[in-house]
Amino acid sequence: MALFKIGGIGRTYRHIQRYRHIITILFKYGFGDVIDKLKIEQYLEIGWQMVSRKRREKIESLSRAVRVRMALEDLGPTFIKMGQILSTRPDLLPAEFIRELPKLQDEVHPFSLSEIKDIIVKELHKPVEQIFSHFEEQPLAAASIGQVHKARTFDGQDVVVKVQRPGIQSTIQVDLEIMLHLAGLMEKHLEGWDIQQPSKIVEEFAQTLEKELDYSLEAAYMERFARQFEKEPTVHVPSIFHEASTTRVLTMECITGVKISDIEQLEQKSLDRSKIARRGFDLIMKQIFEHGFFHADPHPGNIFVLPDNILCYIDFGMMGRIDLKTREDFADLIMNISQRNEVKTTDALLKLLVSEDAPDYHSLAGDVADFMDQHCYRPLKEVELGKLLNQLLEITARHRLSIPPDLFLMIKALSTVEGIGRALDSDFDVIEQAGPFVRQIQLNRFNPRRIASGMADSGTDLFQLLKEIPGEVREILGMVRKGKVKIEFEHKGLEPMYSANDRMSNRLSFAIVLASLVIGSALIVLSDIPPKWHGMPVIGLAGFLLAGMMGFWLLISIMRRGRL
Repeated sequence: MALFKIGGIGRTYRHIQRYRHIITILFKYGFGDVIDKLKIEQYLEIGWQMVSRKRREKIESLSRAVRVRMALEDLGPTFIKMGQILSTRPDLLPAEFIRELPKLQDEVHPFSLSEIKDIIVKELHKPVEQIFSHFEEQPLAAASIGQVHKARTFDGQDVVVKVQRPGIQSTIQVDLEIMLHLAGLMEKHLEGWDIQQPSKIVEEFAQTLEKELDYSLEAAYMERFARQFEKEPTVHVPSIFHEASTTRVLTMECITGVKISDIEQLEQKSLDRSKIARRGFDLIMKQIFEHGFFHADPHPGNIFVLPDNILCYIDFGMMGRIDLKTREDFADLIMNISQRNEVKTTDALLKLLVSEDAPDYHSLAGDVADFMDQHCYRPLKEVELGKLLNQLLEITARHRLSIPPDLFLMIKALSTVEGIGRALDSDFDVIEQAGPFVRQIQLNRFNPRRIASGMADSGTDLFQLLKEIPGEVREILGMVRKGKVKIEFEHKGLEPMYSANDRMSNRLSFAIVLASLVIGSALIVLSDIPPKWHGMPVIGLAGFLLAGMMGFWLLISIMRRGRL
C-alpha cells in the first residue's frame, strides 16, 4: 500500500477532519502531554484551534496501558489492528502494554444488506439472487474490515460469504498516512524513539494490512494449507468457491462444529478434550517445523472441533512463514534451554535476533543465566512454553535486539495454542509434546540425502565460480588497458571538519563583503554624490543600512551556534 507523507496532499479536508478526530480522542484519554511534545500545531494550521481540551474525560484512575487500549478502540479499525500487532512486540512496548493490548475488541455495527448486494454485484457481476438460492440478511459476524453472512448455493451447499466493508480501503489509507506522519514526529520530538524507528513499523504494518484486505490472497493461503495436510485425517480445511470469490468477496464452505474453547459443548458431544489438546499442539508444531507455513492467529474463535475430534481452522487472513535455518536455530534454542546450557542458549538467541550494534555479550549471558535459574530448575510439566519465550524476548528487548516479525508471530501462535491446550486438559505437558518435533528437526541436519544435496549445491556453485573467474579477470584487465578502472577513496569521519571549514570560510567571505560595503558607503558619503536626503548621499545611507542588516544577521548566526 503506497503511503504519502503528510504535506501538500495531507492538507486535504479528509486528512484534517480525521486528524482532528484522532487528536480529540487522544486528549479525551489523557494524552495531551504527548500531543504537546509532538508539536502538531505547526503542521495543522487548520482545525487545531477547534480541538477543545475540556472534552477530555477524567480517567486518571486508569493505567496508561488501559487508556491506550481504550483510545485505540475509539480510533477504529486501523488503530485496533496496529494495537493487535504491537501486542506481539515486547521489544517495543513495556510488559503492561503487552498484557493489555490483546484485549482490544474489534466489534462494529454491521452494514446494510443493500450495501452487501451492491458490493457482490460490483465484484461478481451478478445479483445475489443469481448466485445463491438463499442469503441470510442477519450477519454471522461483523468486524472492522469485513462482514460474514451465511448462504446456500443452488446445488444445496451451505456456505459463508465474507464481504469487505465499503470504503474501508480509503479509510485505512488516510489513517496510515496520518500514522506515518505521527511516527515521523515521534522520531523527531520524543527522546529514544528514533532508535525504535516507528516510521518503519508503520510501513511494515501497511504491508500487512494490504495483504489482509486482499481476500484472493486468503483463498490462496487456504489452498496451500489444505495441500500441506491433505493426507492428515485429523485436520479439515474449508473448501473455496472460486466462482463466487474475488479480492473483496470470499465464499467458502460453511463449517458446523464446536468452538474449541466451548468446554460445555465439547463435553455434551462426547469429544475427547485431552486428544483435542494434543492434536491442536501437534498441528501447530507440524505447521512450523515441517512446513514452515503456519496459521498466525489461532485464537479459540478461529478453531472448530468437528466429529471424531477433527480440527478445523477458519480465517486464514494472517499467516506466517519460517525458513529452514530459523526453524533449526529455534529448535537449538529450545533444546539448549531444556539442557540448561546458558552459553549455548545465549548463542542460539543471538542467531535468531537482529541488532544494528553488537550487544554486551557478558551482560546478555548474565540475564539469560538468571532467566534459566528462574525457569529451568522446575519440573518440566510446570514450565509454560509461551510465558518462557515471551520473558526471554523481554530480556532481548532490554539489550536492544530486534526480533523478526514472523518469529514474533510464531511465538504468539505457540503461546495461544499452548493456552488452549492447558484450558482443555490441565495435565497437558507442552514440553513433552514439543520434544519429538525439536529432536526431529535437529536429526534432519544429518540426513544423508540433505548432506548430499548440500554438497551437490556447494559443488555446483564452486564449479560455476571457477568457470566465471577467467572471463571476469579478462574483463577487468581489458578495463585497465582502456583506462576505465577508477579507484575511489572515501574518508570517513571528516564530515564535521568539512562542515566547520565551510562555515568558517562562508563567515569570512561574508565579513569581507560587509567590510567592503561599509568602506564603499563611507567613500560615497565623503564624496557628497547626489541624490541627497537631508544633505546626505542616499546611496551611501542605503549602503550603511544594508551593512547594518548584514552585520546583525552575521551576529545572530554566530550566537545561534553558541560561539562568539
